[in-house]
Amino acid sequence: MAYVIIGNGVAGISAAESIRQLDRDGRIVMIGDETEIPYCRPMISLVLEGAIPADRLPMRADNFYGTMGIEPVLGRRVDAIDVAQKTVRVGGDTEIPYTKLLIASGADPRPITADGLNLKNIFFMRTQAQVRDMLQVLPDARRALVLGGGLVGFKAAYGLLRRGLNVTMLIRSGYPLSMQADETAGGIILQELRRKGLDVKVGTEAVAFGGNGAVREAHLSDGDRIPCDMVVIGKGVLPALSFVPRERIEIDLGIVIDRHMRTSAEDVYAAGDVAEGVDVARNTRWVNAIWPEAVTQGRLAGINMAGRPVSGEGSLGRNVIRIFDLDILTGGVVTPPDNDGYDVFQTFDGSRNTYRKLVFQGDRLAGVVLVNDIEHGGVFLSVMSSKTPVTASREGLLSRKFNYKQLLK
Repeated sequence: MAYVIIGNGVAGISAAESIRQLDRDGRIVMIGDETEIPYCRPMISLVLEGAIPADRLPMRADNFYGTMGIEPVLGRRVDAIDVAQKTVRVGGDTEIPYTKLLIASGADPRPITADGLNLKNIFFMRTQAQVRDMLQVLPDARRALVLGGGLVGFKAAYGLLRRGLNVTMLIRSGYPLSMQADETAGGIILQELRRKGLDVKVGTEAVAFGGNGAVREAHLSDGDRIPCDMVVIGKGVLPALSFVPRERIEIDLGIVIDRHMRTSAEDVYAAGDVAEGVDVARNTRWVNAIWPEAVTQGRLAGINMAGRPVSGEGSLGRNVIRIFDLDILTGGVVTPPDNDGYDVFQTFDGSRNTYRKLVFQGDRLAGVVLVNDIEHGGVFLSVMSSKTPVTASREGLLSRKFNYKQLLK
């Protein structure tokens, strides 16, 4: 057997470890576009803010590849996949044959359209190397501009604020975390960000950058101009698919997979941020680009590639994040479409700055938003993941006095 894994992130290494548990002798080749050993990507923001040193990032020991019997091909991107010949092309002319192939290439930062993007000190924040470049600029930076109000944008803004910079966030939507939270929670978050010293501008975006070699200002869609000597683009991500033959492998937003992580091409699997499988809350295909699902999907892919058929139940989008003095937990469908069979129950306590929202579709819990008082959030996520019918009073679930153990019976 010759297993080829495209991507050396958490989905790829989880797959490789699962394969090796079942197949001690098969060849494993792992291709990664970064040169570092596998590291914890979500923690790079902690390096930016100075909370941890960069040597805390690796997830595995330096000898990981040798110990696992993996042949690493690092610092190179895949050019193409030939599913007929069962080969992967790297570097223009190197052909690597496979018996089983896993695409776990992750995601790339979503690009933006603006003039002046070639100026220095404009960064994405997706890799360890990009954070290293940002740290080199920090000593001479005073004013930073962060584009995007999602998780990456917030983490970048928080880190730069902790480093003592004046930080402005530009958010095209009307509130932060619009992909993870609803409008009410987003409004609470926006108020907290401003209270802590972030200059947050909503409903606008950068259309151009100016400067002599390095960025010095941003021109906004509302006609305003903002001085800045550092820009971080955090506008979300898209599955990394440039090398995937769309005529042979089915793609929607991500690579379409079944419950065994198989794609539409024989002996080709996909896992992690690049994969689009069934979302258990939405009951439709979805790309849930989060760390826990990448681990689960990688393991499932590796087990199936090694010849043991195992089926997954689907993925669940969820996020838990602390934003200054706010604890936020969200999962599933947080902003349901109108007139589509959803029932919404919510409560807000201004004196305690708490907000609770539950979204139901029939007798199933389909979504949850909690701002502070998130202790029982794990129960709600478990109920959604298991598709457990909820017979308890919907209004009662919003009460802090409700016995949430009843939901797990």
